[in-house]
Amino acid sequence: MPTIGLGTFQMSSEDAENAVKNALQSGYQLIDTASAYMNEKAVGRGIKESGISRDQIFLSSKLWPSLYNDENAVDDTLARLDTDYLDLLFIHQPSGDFMAGYRQLEKAYREGKIKAIGISNFEGEDLQKLLDEAEIKPQVIQVEAHPYYTQDVVRKTLEQYGTRIMAWYPLGHGDSSLINEPVFSELAKKYNKSNVQIILRWHMQMGFIVIPGSTNPEHLKSNIDIFDFELTDEEMSEISKVNKNVRYYVPNKQQTDAYANAQLDFSNEK
Repeated sequence: MPTIGLGTFQMSSEDAENAVKNALQSGYQLIDTASAYMNEKAVGRGIKESGISRDQIFLSSKLWPSLYNDENAVDDTLARLDTDYLDLLFIHQPSGDFMAGYRQLEKAYREGKIKAIGISNFEGEDLQKLLDEAEIKPQVIQVEAHPYYTQDVVRKTLEQYGTRIMAWYPLGHGDSSLINEPVFSELAKKYNKSNVQIILRWHMQMGFIVIPGSTNPEHLKSNIDIFDFELTDEEMSEISKVNKNVRYYVPNKQQTDAYANAQLDFSNEK
């Protein structure tokens, strides 16, 4: 699995189509989307327009909770993305009957429709319940992760399963306080990189998969220009000191459940 890719959260159909095409043509191999983003069809078009062979692309998406009991959900996802298989499929939230959703992923995995199983935004009791009941343990978990919030508890819980973290908000939701921490500015000067590139490199060396979203072609190219240097152990240790155990999105169970139960109207997806 590629360690860095393009996230398409909050992208319009037009922006997602163009960003996916530009990213793949710039050397990206990982593209992440979700049914709730309402841009899967556009992502599929962007893949086709890129001219890159499907077997050179790692494509991931997510099932929204209102689809967990829909036995056609996986096939419908494949149809929207215009592909025969997904490299990774997540259940998006620990809401509703999430074990029914997870059973769908296990079934699709056995049938070869998906190559790996993921969970998104799980922690605490919900995460433990899923791990206890899962017949196939999740290979990837997508959660908020950045230098201010390194997901220590989730990482420790999943360590025995080899589950990889895919980080959303990898740059702290664009928080200038995080991006401009002195340690990143100093390292940027040393390695002739930007602060953002230093942070993305930190993610990679932490073992995280990272999916920054951008529609800017120059930013797309810059974000993957992080393979020509390596942070030392001492530098990684210095970066660890900025950890505040602070997240930018704090889930509210009641609001999450209400939002997650909303039905998606795919007839409006372009």
